[in-house]
Amino acid sequence: MTSAGSSQGSGPDLPDPAGMRASDAERERIAEVLREAVAEGRLDMEEFEEWLGAAYAARTHGQLEPLVRDLPVPGSAVPAPPSPGDHTGWRERIGGPPTSKWAVAIMGGFQRKGTWTVPRAFTAFALMGGGEIDLREARFEDRDVVIRCFALMSGVQIIVPPDLETHVGGIGLMGGFDHTGSADGDPAGPRVTVTGLALFGGVGVERKLRKEEHKRLKEERRQVKAERREQLRAERRELRDERRERRDERRLSLEKDRRRDDY
Repeated sequence: MTSAGSSQGSGPDLPDPAGMRASDAERERIAEVLREAVAEGRLDMEEFEEWLGAAYAARTHGQLEPLVRDLPVPGSAVPAPPSPGDHTGWRERIGGPPTSKWAVAIMGGFQRKGTWTVPRAFTAFALMGGGEIDLREARFEDRDVVIRCFALMSGVQIIVPPDLETHVGGIGLMGGFDHTGSADGDPAGPRVTVTGLALFGGVGVERKLRKEEHKRLKEERRQVKAERREQLRAERRELRDERRERRDERRLSLEKDRRRDDY
């Protein structure tokens, strides 16, 4: 027998999001919100130190969420649980040992691109140089990733696919830290937090299509152009045929007129 408040056809209870374990990336994201709040005068230093300690000591989403409940948070400070749907293959690209955890460019440059595996926390440092971090074909050690960029008289460019959730929260001093790269993405995919410092330099986040998608769109455009060229050829052939028919009709009409005159 079942109790009055239960139903035989009901499915399993969904887990409480507040009780889900918090990751290092989520704690770092909350810490970044607190740093921005104290910089804007929304928190005093005593509150900031107390809440920052609580953020790093938090074990669950329910312990993190109250810390930023009355603060402006771009997007969602505590991410939702993973979505069961995955229509773009993200799930296959999450997991595995990281390729590298840091990159350094001193009066030079560095690149991380292709099918490399991004660690949970990646640090990039550039001094009088430059770097490129391309995530379009990358794998991810975990679903939450933090990329810390320190650009001193340098530039660091981060390239992400259009469907990757990205949150940018770094600081630019006499330089630029492009926050316009923040955007939601596929719920089944990873979440990337970009933070750090740009001093007399710049850190930018750019969204570009993956190579295979770019090739597919290029092929589609080529096919559209080919179809359009064939359509134009058909229209020109039709126009020539119409002109030829009109010429033939005029010629026949003139011949009839000449015969009539001869008689």
